[in-house]
Amino acid sequence: MITPIQSCLRCLMAIAAWFAFADAGVCDAPEALPTLFDGTNLSAWKVPEPNKWWRVEQGLLRCKNDHELKGSILWTRKEYADFVLRLEFRMGDGTVDSGVFIRGLADQIQIGESGKRKRDMTCSPYIAKQADYPVEATGIAELLRPKDWNTMIVVAVGNHYSVWLNGRHVMEYESKTAIERGPLGLQIHPKREMAIDFRNIRIAEL
Repeated sequence: MITPIQSCLRCLMAIAAWFAFADAGVCDAPEALPTLFDGTNLSAWKVPEPNKWWRVEQGLLRCKNDHELKGSILWTRKEYADFVLRLEFRMGDGTVDSGVFIRGLADQIQIGESGKRKRDMTCSPYIAKQADYPVEATGIAELLRPKDWNTMIVVAVGNHYSVWLNGRHVMEYESKTAIERGPLGLQIHPKREMAIDFRNIRIAEL
């Protein structure tokens, strides 16, 4: 069990990590972080076979649900503990329900509309065990660009998650279901027509 002191220390570590990478130009210069997707291939990812959902086109990772609406998760080959993740996303056609799985299926940072809440919950944590969002990201309505590119940064230190959207800090959460290490995943939600594009996906271990 994490004590209040440990929780505070993790929070300080997350903030310190963010400022360190912000000073290195993470917001304006994505090349400050090692790449997970550079626009040419998916070598860092476990691509499902047969692949009906994920394709690289014109430097983008283009993601679209299949005709049967089964959905898919694209997992990293590598597992991560503490990290800074930076990615850019652009919502496409349909009802976008996507997100970033943190070290496995237990915890996710939402991108797009929640099937449960029936509204946009971008940057909020979805916790599978609770089947809900324990906190909601702030200021998303004014920050989110529904048909343009958005930059999301996730800092995960232990069970402490911090999220920024388009340069503004929007969410802090301490998860009771976080695990120590695991892969990261991008989601195409089942049972809905949806498309989303990603680019400049980069990550650094802390």
